[in-house]
Amino acid sequence: MKSPKENSLDKRILAMTTGRAHDLASMLINDKEIQELQEYANIVSIRRLNFNDHGPVHMRKVLINALTMLDLLHEAGIKTSLEHDDAGDVDDSRAAVMLAAFLHDVGMSVGRQNHEINSAIIGTPVITRLLDAFYPNDLGKRVAVRSMAVEGIEGHMATQKIHSVEAGLILVADGCDMEKGRSRIPMMLSTEPRVGDIHQYSAAAIKRVDIGKGERLPIRIDVLMEESVGFFQIEEVLLQKVAMSPIKQYIELYGRVDGQAPRRYLG
Repeated sequence: MKSPKENSLDKRILAMTTGRAHDLASMLINDKEIQELQEYANIVSIRRLNFNDHGPVHMRKVLINALTMLDLLHEAGIKTSLEHDDAGDVDDSRAAVMLAAFLHDVGMSVGRQNHEINSAIIGTPVITRLLDAFYPNDLGKRVAVRSMAVEGIEGHMATQKIHSVEAGLILVADGCDMEKGRSRIPMMLSTEPRVGDIHQYSAAAIKRVDIGKGERLPIRIDVLMEESVGFFQIEEVLLQKVAMSPIKQYIELYGRVDGQAPRRYLG
């Protein structure tokens, strides 16, 4: 059974999509296999490994972040890689981004190490099944969108170089989900200090991440935090992902502690 937070995010996703993107969003949201994969990935992540949220809420937030940035690029006249390749239009890119976002962490159901590769292995049959229904008469689109989605999944940890706008969106969108709620449950469960706690404590300092239109560039990301320890999360997680992303050139990035002037990182 879905949580109230998941239901709220589902409504938001459906409200921000139209046409074929809306149809695919409905398919993703209502797919029972995807839901079970997301739920079990989160069980392994939080209960077994004591990591932060890698489940249905996180993957929905990544989808929202990625689509928000894609729409900002489209509004600015920036073409996606599928458009550049003459392999699809922006709606096909939306499909690839949505599929990647909803499946990028299902490999956590196996474990943390190489989970981006395991996510691609586990997710590809699901992607194939959905695309068979979404593009029943267009094999070329099925191949192109599936390939783009897999690149987004495999590239979201910045462990390998990616080359497409679509995969770059997933990489940054994943890094932007750093608000304190994501680290709340493992911090509550943990009673002993351990290596890596700085990631949870720095994430706990993040109040909000806003994605909107930039002043000079198409995308502006603002990270608002309660304490300066949150800068660690920007510099060691988000900035590293942005630096590896093909969309870095389109991003303004700022971090700010409550009551202080913002610190500019990019743009």
